[in-house]
Amino acid sequence: MVPGHEIAGEVTEVGSKVRKVKVGDKVGVGCMVGACHSCESCANDLENYCPKVIPTYTSINTDGTITYGGYSDQMVANERYIVRFPDSMPLDAAAPLLCAGITVYSPLKYFELAEHGKHVGIVGLGGLGHVAVKFAKAFGAKVTVISTSPSKKTEALEHLGADSFLNSRDPDQLQGAMGTLDGIIDTVSAVHPILPFVGLLKSQGKLVLVGVPNKPLELPVISLIMGRKTVSGSSIGGMKETQEMIDFAAKHNITADIEVISMDYVNTAMERLAKADVRYRFVIDIANTLAATKP
Repeated sequence: MVPGHEIAGEVTEVGSKVRKVKVGDKVGVGCMVGACHSCESCANDLENYCPKVIPTYTSINTDGTITYGGYSDQMVANERYIVRFPDSMPLDAAAPLLCAGITVYSPLKYFELAEHGKHVGIVGLGGLGHVAVKFAKAFGAKVTVISTSPSKKTEALEHLGADSFLNSRDPDQLQGAMGTLDGIIDTVSAVHPILPFVGLLKSQGKLVLVGVPNKPLELPVISLIMGRKTVSGSSIGGMKETQEMIDFAAKHNITADIEVISMDYVNTAMERLAKADVRYRFVIDIANTLAATKP
C-alpha cells in the first residue's frame, strides 16, 4: 500500500489529449482518482458519491491496476481529478485542503450554513476543525468552537478568530448555549455523545457529522422530533466543488496550519499524531527528502 490523498506538486508531463493543465502548473490530487461518469451523482458533479468511486490509494483503477497515493515521487492521474492551485497558494499549506478543506467546505455550503449572520458550531479543533473555523468565518458566519479541551480556548479565539468557545464537558456552559446554533459541523472521529450538540441547535438546526467514529453513536430521536432538527453526514465533495473551494481559499487566504516533515520522520509523526501532538497537519516534503538522499 502507498497511502497519501492530499497531494500537491507540479505537472511534469501531460497526455496528448489533456487540455486542463500544462507542464509546470501547480496542481493537486485529493481523495479520489476515478468514478463511473455515467450515474446520477457523476452527472451532478458529485463523483464522491458515485457507487463506483475509485479512491486515490488501495483501490482498483479502470485498467485493473491498484491505485497508489501520494507518498511517492510521482503520480499519474486523469485530468478530471486534478485540481489547479493559483500561483499565490503555497503547495505545502494548501495540500491538506484537498481532503480536510473540502470535507468541511462542502457541508457548510450544502446545508446553507455558509451565509453571513449564521451561527455555526465546530466540534473538535484538529486537522478538520481548524480549517472549518477559517472557512466559516470567511463566509461571514458567527463561529463557536466546541471542544473537550479547555486549553484550546485561546487558540480558537485568538489564533483562529472564532467568536466564542464552549467546553463540552461543562454542563453550565452547554445549558447557557442551548438553542443558539443554526448548524454544527462535528469533526470528531472518537466515539462521543451527540445529544448535547442536538440541544445546542435552534429549531430546524442541522448537525452534520464528518468524523468517522469506529462504533455507532446513540441518536436521541425525541430531541430531533421536538425541534424538527436534522442529523446528517457529508463526505468530501465533487471535483467541481473542490476546485471552487481551492479558489475560495486562495481569495480569502485560507490554508491549513502545518508542520513540514521529511519522509524519514513519518514513523515519529505517526507516534506524535496518536498523542494529538500536531497543529494541525503534518505535510511530507517528498521532493526535498529525495534531493537530500541523492549522492
